[in-house]
Amino acid sequence: MSEYNTQILICGGTGCQASESEEIGKSFRELIGELGLEDEVQVVVTGCFGFCEKGPIVKMMPDKTFYVHVTPADTEEILKEHVVKGRQIERLLYKDPKTKQPVSDSQHMDFYKKQLRIALRNCGFIDPENIDEYIARDGYMALGKCLSEMTPEQVIEEVKKSGLRGRGGGGFPTGLKWEITAKVPGDKKYVVCNADEGDPGAFMDRSILEGDPHSVIEAMAINAYCTGSDHGLVYIRAEYPLAVARLKTALKQAREYGLLGKGILGADFNFDIEIRYGAGAFVCGEETALIHSMEGLRGEPTFKPPFPSEHGYYGKPTNVNNVETYANIPVIINKGADWFASIGTEKSKGTKVFALAGAINNVGLIEVPMGTTLREVIYDIGGGIKGGKQFKAVQTGGPSGGMLTSEFLDTPIDYDNLLAAGSMMGSGGMIVLDESDCMVAMAKFYLEFTLEESCGKCSPCRIGNKRLYEILEKITEGKGEDADIERLKILSHVIKDTSLCGLGQTSPNPVLSSINYFINEYDAHVKDHRCPAGQCKALLRYEVVEDKCTGCTLCFRNCPVGAITGERRAVHYIDQSLCIKCGVCFDKCKFDAIVMV
Repeated sequence: MSEYNTQILICGGTGCQASESEEIGKSFRELIGELGLEDEVQVVVTGCFGFCEKGPIVKMMPDKTFYVHVTPADTEEILKEHVVKGRQIERLLYKDPKTKQPVSDSQHMDFYKKQLRIALRNCGFIDPENIDEYIARDGYMALGKCLSEMTPEQVIEEVKKSGLRGRGGGGFPTGLKWEITAKVPGDKKYVVCNADEGDPGAFMDRSILEGDPHSVIEAMAINAYCTGSDHGLVYIRAEYPLAVARLKTALKQAREYGLLGKGILGADFNFDIEIRYGAGAFVCGEETALIHSMEGLRGEPTFKPPFPSEHGYYGKPTNVNNVETYANIPVIINKGADWFASIGTEKSKGTKVFALAGAINNVGLIEVPMGTTLREVIYDIGGGIKGGKQFKAVQTGGPSGGMLTSEFLDTPIDYDNLLAAGSMMGSGGMIVLDESDCMVAMAKFYLEFTLEESCGKCSPCRIGNKRLYEILEKITEGKGEDADIERLKILSHVIKDTSLCGLGQTSPNPVLSSINYFINEYDAHVKDHRCPAGQCKALLRYEVVEDKCTGCTLCFRNCPVGAITGERRAVHYIDQSLCIKCGVCFDKCKFDAIVMV
């Protein structure tokens, strides 16, 4: 806490900024000036609080009151009632969905209770554009400890001992990767941060860079000290303007404080970082494709070995880790490997950040200890399925993962358990699906994404995924054949076994897992030409329930193609040859006389 009596923390992540959080900050500052409270109240724009479903979020310090869905119009009331009179504004407090009672402190919200924030430790607490606030929370202490008290070999051993594995999807032991890079001889070495986050619905790395960029800078410097590098690069997609802006500010501040550049902290250690921009190619999340893109070449992967640790950026030894992996490093050095290794499971240590999205009540960014079950994430933290619907599946690992059914809800989340279940950890996307979602259509959706994002270098991925997509499209259009399901299985395994990089090797996963766990839906599409979830438009059919139809003509008057006929006060009929399945009649009928079959 500063010398101010009150701090107003405003979520300044991309999501809340899209909901006027910048205007909320401006309004607070203007009113504070008008009320003469400049010396008593400080407004701090932070990174993401994580509880995106309830944004924009305003947190009052030091009493920790947590206001949700705040608008610029609420700022005057917050200042006059909460700050001046000390009264909480109940209508802006979070309401517990179970008890229906207001909860003023985030520590007592189910969304936060089971979380443990390590990578996200500073997000929502500090101004990411103020290096002093990062330093006040032990920032750059780990770098100082490494340079003054530890040899590079000791630092690497500490990271190895911690059990930290890469959080970008591969799960390779981080300390081992550092050790390999350090041992490879070379007159020039590079440290790379992979911030090319491309999974649909994923925003973990973006949020860390928006809320705590100095943690990544500090970790890259520690990596450079261990591996013998003096040059770092952050490869970030240009679609992340806020993350880029805050990273630039953090780099400038670090240089001004002597934490980047020559003779860092008085040691014989030189290191600086530059930013390289990606154009949004999903395949550039693969480290060899990323390196090629940074070299100005097409973002295409290459066979490994040699690995980047031996032959990377411009042929030099290069260590590549993603944003979340780096964000754990300073804490491991400060608190010790044993502390970090005490969290999680036997083979998956620490915590994992997930972007929780889909048919879930509490959409947001969460961080939980490895070993937390899917049930705890979906029902305790996520608040259950939206609209009281039934849980159907959860897609973990983004387009590279698989769909897991209710039988896996008690599965502890870690690298090995998710792989055994037919999915994967991936970078941390987690999309929840309910009874209204069609699994065949979802498999097609993910395949369409990977098909679009394939670099096209190898035939199994370029051509095989196209053929997979065509079969799925045929099935969802009601033109499927009995042999198509077997064709999907065979082709999927060929693509997995023969593709060059991780994109092609994992792209069939949603197809295989959906067939494995939802074969009845595939059979319904192929054999009965019916979509049980009612999502595949070509398989929909609207019919009139005769004993419910009152002949009100509302459907007749609203049908855009004249497919409905009937006299007033008489039963109406739908001409299926004319019907375009727009659903207007279904929506307009007040008597439930039109059903979707």
